[in-house]
Amino acid sequence: GPTHACTRAWETDTREVAMDMAQNSFDDQYQGCRNKMKVALKKVHHAEFKNHIFADAWKEAKEKWKNSNRPQGLPRDYALAVLAYTADTDLYKEFNTAVRDGGCSRDYYLQCFPFKTLHFFLTVALQTLRKAQGHKCYNVYRGVRGIQFTASQHHTVRFGQFASASLNESIAQEFGQDTFFIVYTCHGVSIKHFSFFAKEDEVLIPPYEVFNVTKFTQDRNGNVIHLRSRGARSTYKCALVKGKGSQQGGCPREMAGDRAQPWAGAAVLPALLQPWLQRNGGPVPPAL
Repeated sequence: GPTHACTRAWETDTREVAMDMAQNSFDDQYQGCRNKMKVALKKVHHAEFKNHIFADAWKEAKEKWKNSNRPQGLPRDYALAVLAYTADTDLYKEFNTAVRDGGCSRDYYLQCFPFKTLHFFLTVALQTLRKAQGHKCYNVYRGVRGIQFTASQHHTVRFGQFASASLNESIAQEFGQDTFFIVYTCHGVSIKHFSFFAKEDEVLIPPYEVFNVTKFTQDRNGNVIHLRSRGARSTYKCALVKGKGSQQGGCPREMAGDRAQPWAGAAVLPALLQPWLQRNGGPVPPAL
């Protein structure tokens, strides 16, 4: 078959990024195939743990879990996925970089997406916690430094990655105010009890949640985007075990033929765009 170069569809020359439906996002919700997925993942998870960033964060998560009071609500591997995501490592950056472009085609996901295991466990963890939390909706805040997102009122958008937010407005502001999101989320869940940074009151929003832009303002202090949940939408359904729901465009081809390292991840991103991937719980990059 053809070589699916693992390339990135990123604009590198601007600090302003328009929000949209993040069509290239890998957004599987694994509806109706959780057991099949667990079996299928056994074939790939050994290779995925060769990524030292993933392996190291997972190891840290295991240590934390072992020494914690093991909060109720999630089986071990799902709890470890959330802990690993919140660890003070580069994993969340690499992972979200991959998630944003991982759905450009099914072949790209199958051959190039290096975090199938983490994506599955983290997605199902959020769904499990959402059920346990009574399908509750939350008013949350998300601060971003280094990128000014723009949005059009009344349009629908997705983050297209796992997006960290906080129940505490002042905590979110510490992470940046170049763009400040005020979000009413109904698929995001509180992960406070499964986080390395419990004091941040973190709510984690999945890539597939759809939002209506209710207000967008710009001034010299930064952009403010108000979002209200409109449900969930995924292009992919059980992609590892049975194909996807609808066709969309192929992978970007700037590097066609150049088989990129599957772990290149955030390392290939210009420093300017790194803060886009910033989440509550990671070190805040210095102002650019």
